[in-house]
Amino acid sequence: MRHFLKENDFSPEEVIKMFASAFDLKSGRSHRPTTDLAGQSWGMMFYKQSTRTRVSFEVGIRELGGNPLILDQSSTQIGRGESIADTAKVLSRFLDGLIIRAHGHDVIEEFARHASVPVVNALTDFLHPCQIYADCMTALEKLDAGTNPFEGLRDKKLAFFGDTSCNMANSWILAGAMFGIEISLCGPGSYQPGKAIVALLNDYNLDPTWSFSPDPEQSAQDADIVYTDVWVSMGCEDDRLGRLEAMKPYQVNDSVMSMAKKDCIFMHCMPAHPGEEVTQSVLDSKNAILFDQAENRLHMQKAILSALSSLNSQ
Repeated sequence: MRHFLKENDFSPEEVIKMFASAFDLKSGRSHRPTTDLAGQSWGMMFYKQSTRTRVSFEVGIRELGGNPLILDQSSTQIGRGESIADTAKVLSRFLDGLIIRAHGHDVIEEFARHASVPVVNALTDFLHPCQIYADCMTALEKLDAGTNPFEGLRDKKLAFFGDTSCNMANSWILAGAMFGIEISLCGPGSYQPGKAIVALLNDYNLDPTWSFSPDPEQSAQDADIVYTDVWVSMGCEDDRLGRLEAMKPYQVNDSVMSMAKKDCIFMHCMPAHPGEEVTQSVLDSKNAILFDQAENRLHMQKAILSALSSLNSQ
């Protein structure tokens, strides 16, 4: 059974085909119906609140001819203590696939171990692969770099500011190693990437392309992409004041953007908090492409679901 839990769960050949499919699905959305999930029902299990993830997956499944079913863990038996193993086995009898947004990465791995249908990682505290694929698609578009991320993103520089231990930083570290992107991480020394992402690269013999610096000017210098994420992620609210204080020097503002390439793009997976990780002036600038990123979640996730459906039917 093929699942999509992390960015490198597809082969390079599959990734190239999937990105091309996402661009094709986007260009043909308004006039060409797709039936890749015709007659299929896909469940979406949410342990975390969601806007873009929920809507993009639900619309995407429908546009592929399938039926989406929303499952809130608090209103199912898993919220009352039923095991993940039993839940995965039961849902596999009803559904053609599972999309899960959870806290611990171990939760989604446990679902995948026991499910007999494909499982998709719609975000964990460790990785956010659907977002990264969509972001790479958007970067290719905006940098006019074709549809192949292995060619179009190679040797590009992405500067990531703020909490460099978060899931988005981890996913960029992994994507950087896959696609040859230089990942320059900048933030407080106490929020550097953890051992788990380093171990993951080692497990798959991926050469790291990331570096860490507490110096914003060094990180932003010659960057093609400037990226940031919220300073207080879901589940970190108890440490809100400490995080805000520690991250202050790493806000993306006009000064930081002036250090990057003049035509650099600014990216953020949203929701954004103006005045915290990024200023309103940056969000309003011509460099900001947040809503293009959000839109491309739909097209890329449709390509992911179509690929999984096809691969698992072979």
